[in-house]
Amino acid sequence: MKKTFIGLLIGLCMVLSCACAGSKQDPQGGGSASQEVQTEAAQQAEKNGDVYILFTSDVHCGIDQGFGFVGLQQIRETLENEGYTTILADNGDMIQGDSIGTFTKGEAVVDLMNKMHYDLAVPGNHAFDFGMDQFNLLVDKAEFPMISCNFTKEGEVVLQPYVIKEVAGMRIAFVGITTPTTITASTPKYFQNEKGEYIYGFLQEDPTGEALYQSVQDAVDAARAEGVDYVYAMGHLGNGAAYHPWDYADVISHTSGIDVFMDGHSHDTDYVVMKNKNGEEIVRMACGTKMEGICYSHISAEKGIVESGLWRWSNEISAPELLGIHNEISDDIEKAREMLQEQLGQVIGRSDYLLTVNDPEAKDETGKPIRIIRRAETNLGDFCADVFRAAGGSDIAILGGGNIRADIEQGDITYGKTVELFPFGNSLVVIEATGQQILDALEWGVKNTPEESGCFFQVSGMSYELDLTIPSGCIKDENGMLAGIEGPRRVKNVKVGGEPIDPAKTYTVSSIEYILLEHGDGLTAFDGATVLEAGERQDTQILIDYIQENLSGTIGEQYANPYGEGRITVFE
Repeated sequence: MKKTFIGLLIGLCMVLSCACAGSKQDPQGGGSASQEVQTEAAQQAEKNGDVYILFTSDVHCGIDQGFGFVGLQQIRETLENEGYTTILADNGDMIQGDSIGTFTKGEAVVDLMNKMHYDLAVPGNHAFDFGMDQFNLLVDKAEFPMISCNFTKEGEVVLQPYVIKEVAGMRIAFVGITTPTTITASTPKYFQNEKGEYIYGFLQEDPTGEALYQSVQDAVDAARAEGVDYVYAMGHLGNGAAYHPWDYADVISHTSGIDVFMDGHSHDTDYVVMKNKNGEEIVRMACGTKMEGICYSHISAEKGIVESGLWRWSNEISAPELLGIHNEISDDIEKAREMLQEQLGQVIGRSDYLLTVNDPEAKDETGKPIRIIRRAETNLGDFCADVFRAAGGSDIAILGGGNIRADIEQGDITYGKTVELFPFGNSLVVIEATGQQILDALEWGVKNTPEESGCFFQVSGMSYELDLTIPSGCIKDENGMLAGIEGPRRVKNVKVGGEPIDPAKTYTVSSIEYILLEHGDGLTAFDGATVLEAGERQDTQILIDYIQENLSGTIGEQYANPYGEGRITVFE
């Protein structure tokens, strides 16, 4: 493959996961600081018969981070200029995760995807975070098909299970798969009718995974029956025990007929070769999050699929900013950001310390910080739980690590940072619950530890110990909801206000509706609790109030230790 597009973006900072050969000088010198998109030239370029499929995943509104949309557009245009035909696909969780998504309920991001001429996309679990009506509006707004073979309403598939793209004399099928954990990873009430009955689903009711495998196989077989040359699975499924029996490895090992498996949801960048049901080797790829990576697959007219891999941008400064890349997408992003800039830039306080979701020292094999807020206490978790307890005036507060989405850096805190921290637009809820209900909730929250879990609870007004030598006794029902707890418990020595918790006593609990009222992450422990407050105060506002009123505008020494105050003790 030629290196022209690499010259446009990389410099010394880019890490490539591919082996490239040959080169061609860019007509502007190959190292020009400003590269304008050559749309007409791309349309008129003589095609060489080859296809490049480009994938994004888990962008979470990071449209100007990593490669950014500007860098992605530049890569695509350059490939087109060199004679390749391109297909651009997204693998889920594009519209949520930053203020541009929160303030526009995803619409501004879909508008940008239309500008980028995306060819297709899969709904990830966060596609539903703004409610089903808004999801349907976004599907209508998108100028590209949304596909999923296992998103159902009253037993019928809602979206197209697959699409076929005819390009360069090839017929390429794309099969969409949405994680069944969406039923709890998003807001469960969005999938219910007025009576609280589930009318939408993702085949999560089958705990063996066989229903999902069959749905994928049916879509693959149907596409093959239409005479396609290649089948690409686009699975927003994830990697690890928390997603079993529905992770990418489960699906690959139980199906056949897929050529390449593009995956997302777990934000990893693993490249895996594994065998399918028939013993054939299948490539699985993922591209991280926030545009840190772009996956690609190169199909040769003569040799078939010759290479699939990942281009990575590991510099903290985005590729367009560092290399001075500007094109028509730059203007679109700038306009979208300008709409929000004044409000988001308002300073609401400051922090003397870094409050973090990550381990301050440990790094993974690629040098990235390791996120620990979903399996251990952090100062940011303490802070956020304290925000809710102060606002609710309650005995305790609990908040899932998955509800806390961004660091608070040392220095000024802007309004925009509060939206990055709490991007879901949740409201404060205060309930009365028994000690037993609280114990059950804590046990459910640690069922996957030491694996990550969005419902691992950061706490305020209480402390607990976690014994990982004891396997989880949590039982799930057909929808992944808490149905009971058997055997010895992992959570021990729970104290409220320094005193051992009394299972029969009633305590006041503050959190968000997602956790206390909506069965978020499958938590049913608080069913029947008395609701004292719900829906009156939004999470971003109570955070601002806590900083300005309780902390006099400054997050101080109380939150200095990145590992927190010792509220959660974990025994390995």
